[in-house]
Amino acid sequence: MGQLASIGGVIVVIVLVYLVVVVFELAAVWKVFAKAGQPGWAAIIPIYNFYVLCKVAGRPGWWVVLFMIPVVSVVVGIIVLIDLAAAFGKSGGFAAGLILLGFIFFPILGFGSDQYRGNPSSIGY
Repeated sequence: MGQLASIGGVIVVIVLVYLVVVVFELAAVWKVFAKAGQPGWAAIIPIYNFYVLCKVAGRPGWWVVLFMIPVVSVVVGIIVLIDLAAAFGKSGGFAAGLILLGFIFFPILGFGSDQYRGNPSSIGY
């Protein structure tokens, strides 16, 4: 019985840590959207958050449909994250960070001092 209690305690700790990380990531995406002049609450609405992310990255809103196609979604996601980095004046290296370690780089983008510069294609990136 003691082992079950300790396993249960470990599971509770893991779940709590997971929830803290999820809330922190949502707050980071909320801040990214707010910096871009979009509603921050859009970060918590499924599918609509992809629409807003496309808009922030300078891609057409209909690209949200491409996010629903299994293999295509990976390619589209990479393109959108590259454009998102460019929209904040960040380099390709930062875009790679968003792609590979988004849980670290989204908070850097959201809580950092970076300013939204607009659509990457319209500002010469």
